[in-house]
Amino acid sequence: MNFEEIYRLYFKDVFLYLRGLSAGTDIAEEITQETFVRALKAIDSFDGSRDIRAWLFTIARNTYYTYCRRQKIYADEELSENEGGAQYDFTEQFVDEESAFRIHRFLHDMAEPYKEVFSLRVFGELPFEKIGQIFGKSPGWARVTYYRAKKQIIEYMEVTGHEEGKL
Repeated sequence: MNFEEIYRLYFKDVFLYLRGLSAGTDIAEEITQETFVRALKAIDSFDGSRDIRAWLFTIARNTYYTYCRRQKIYADEELSENEGGAQYDFTEQFVDEESAFRIHRFLHDMAEPYKEVFSLRVFGELPFEKIGQIFGKSPGWARVTYYRAKKQIIEYMEVTGHEEGKL
């Protein structure tokens, strides 16, 4: 498989993964391009023992973290106290910008593999079968890990809602 084909096949997956990490389309596009530049430079080091998508996601994640260090973006920014909602519906949390920020902040500190599995499923829109392949595990493992991550986020949103007197 030549590099043009790799780019064509996996650009969208890498972009969606980075959009989930960065929560911004412009940043995700920029870092996706940088990811493929780095991948092209390092293609000789890819030994084929892993799925190429997992290799690209690793490069993308490292490129994003490098970008964050350069931009001095830290996860310890103060949360806004003007968040509303009497009942939390998990899927609606991503619609509200402030709630989405809270979820992304929690995701940033979430333990692996929950963080990455959740990001791949929600932001990367990957099926459990592909997520399992990336980790070298079964689709059932990916499904259970995703639902455990989702449960952690829901509990976090409920606790922070109680602390702010919003629930």
